[in-house]
Amino acid sequence: MRSLILLAALLVATSAAAAPALAASPAPAASMDAPKRKSGLWEVKMSDPHMQGGHTIHQCIDQKSDDLMSKQSPGMDKASCSKNEVRKDGDKIVADSICKMSGTTATTHAVFTGKFDSAYKADVKSTYDPPMHGMRESSSVIEAKWLGACLPGQKPGDVMMPGMSEGMPNMNMDDLMKKGMKQQ
Repeated sequence: MRSLILLAALLVATSAAAAPALAASPAPAASMDAPKRKSGLWEVKMSDPHMQGGHTIHQCIDQKSDDLMSKQSPGMDKASCSKNEVRKDGDKIVADSICKMSGTTATTHAVFTGKFDSAYKADVKSTYDPPMHGMRESSSVIEAKWLGACLPGQKPGDVMMPGMSEGMPNMNMDDLMKKGMKQQ
């Protein structure tokens, strides 16, 4: 169960923010704020050479929960990042960051295409120095599409993992993030 929660947290953080590359911060004039996704239910598919077959989550968001996840990811505060830049390059959004986390320095480059009100794709590449859990680099492709309004009974921050047993409760990333921030 713990590994599923960590996987969901990784997927949510990456899809919401290409963590840490899309964390909003002051930057040079060419930079912009991280784009905001449309409120509602999103399907987020993540493929990574280390994850066989990729993973999919459904995430109910609103502007407040999406901001919380992009700006308050554990270990991703502004003080831990020496670089956080988000800029528009033609029809693409490019994000670059250098952040200290979990005893390593993560250098991340992400390129987003599409529209954040309907569907988008992100190619994310990171390097870790020293290696994080034996991993020197990672790459992933994230494809997300807006499905519509959140389902009845869902609240912003809820994450569902399709295909999991029906008895498994939704995880609410908003609640987990708030608990994590209180413990810091």
